[in-house]
Order: sequence, then C-alpha cells, then structure tokens
Amino acid sequence: MRSFTFRVNISYQVFLQHYSGTASSAVVMTENGLKLQLPAVRLRPYLTQMGVRGRFQVAVDDNNKLTTLTKLSD
Repeated sequence: MRSFTFRVNISYQVFLQHYSGTASSAVVMTENGLKLQLPAVRLRPYLTQMGVRGRFQVAVDDNNKLTTLTKLSD
C-alpha cells in the first residue's frame, strides 16, 4: 500500500459544483509533485463554510484504488 500527502484549498462555491453534478472528481498535486485524481465525494466529510482546506493523506492499494483519506491538519 502506498500513501500520498497533499494540501487542498477548495472554496465552498467551487465545491458546490460537486453537489450539482458538474464535478465528480478532484485533481490535486501531491507534495512529491504527482497529480492525483480522487472522487470528490471522499472530500465531503471535510466541507465547512470555508470550503475544503487542509493537509491530507490518501492511501491506495496495489491497484491504485483509494483505501483511506485522512485529514492531517488545517
């Protein structure tokens, strides 16, 4: 299993596109410079009035399927 760390700063308004069906995934840049695409629904638990913000760690299995997403800090 591999893990990647990244920062997110998505405004509330932009994240609402996920709810309207316009955006189904989010593309982030890991701290190692890799682009990572993940389902936007996985960020829902972290949505506040300010949007989705913070430093996160994602773990993927051998098939690059997301297994866990954890918020590390704000």
